[in-house]
Amino acid sequence: MAITLKDVALRAGVSTSAVSRSFTEGASVSPETRRRVEKAAGELGYSPSLIARSLTTKRTKLIGLVANNFQNPVFLQVFDMFTRELQRRGYRPLLVNLTDETDPHKSLSLLRQYDVDGVIIATSTLPADFASAYRRAGIPVIHTFGKYDETAAIHVVGIDNQASGSMAAQTLHDRGYRQVSVLGGPESATSTRDRLAGFRRRSEELGLELVSVGFADSYTYEAGKAGMVEMLQGPAMQAVFCGDDLICMGAMDAARARGLRIPEDIGFLGFNDMTMSAWDAYDLTTVHQPVNDIVLSSVELVVGAVENPNRSPELRLFPCNIVERKSLRPILAK
Repeated sequence: MAITLKDVALRAGVSTSAVSRSFTEGASVSPETRRRVEKAAGELGYSPSLIARSLTTKRTKLIGLVANNFQNPVFLQVFDMFTRELQRRGYRPLLVNLTDETDPHKSLSLLRQYDVDGVIIATSTLPADFASAYRRAGIPVIHTFGKYDETAAIHVVGIDNQASGSMAAQTLHDRGYRQVSVLGGPESATSTRDRLAGFRRRSEELGLELVSVGFADSYTYEAGKAGMVEMLQGPAMQAVFCGDDLICMGAMDAARARGLRIPEDIGFLGFNDMTMSAWDAYDLTTVHQPVNDIVLSSVELVVGAVENPNRSPELRLFPCNIVERKSLRPILAK
């Protein structure tokens, strides 16, 4: 037989309502009563029903974690961080896969069925108004890796993608490259467009020749390989800035299949600094995106927004840096 609230109350010598208050955050209960209830619960092996508690508190402690890039290993790292941090704070993630889905109302309908307390949207490839649908529905929402729009009144946590694109152009210039190309992620992604804009602007300032621009259909190895095969049929390039490490790995293998040596014949600069980028097979110089800081900040914001739904929208951007490995030439001596 399952241990009930009444069993704990009998063991502790208190009322069932006192037991209920002892397990309800913020409820009024004396320290002595709470101690007796917790002792009795421990002896009986009792755990309070989260569903029953939610009926009292009107909080489910569920946070919807919405994403659409499950094929990329870097997002496994992201999800691992999100789930561990949410659980550490007493919340539970409800994962929603939006692959090939751009209608926010379908996922919104699903999340409403579970009465989630808040939502984190962890992608840059959805339409700009996607997150706004959750806000209009009265659900606290954080757009992680998104683009800030002051008219949308949405919390956004991520990086300055234009500054990161500019950093990439400077990195190639400092290593003596002059004819360069960009192989971005999906063209519809706001991160792709912003990184390209920053790269293009800084390239013009530095006198780099942007010989070609391509876009991978998805954040996958296969898409990167296919994109590079196409780019190699065009003008020759000395180095390529890729919009994602996995895309870059596919591009590197496509270049090797053409007999090109890395970095002697062609250099590659990735983005994200995923775990695989340090593997000996790639040893990829890349732009490090501070995913851990972004995730921690996103969780802090969504918990704060749940507690205070009227909290003013915030934009939190974290700086990136270059991680030196061996897919580019060494920096030129000044």
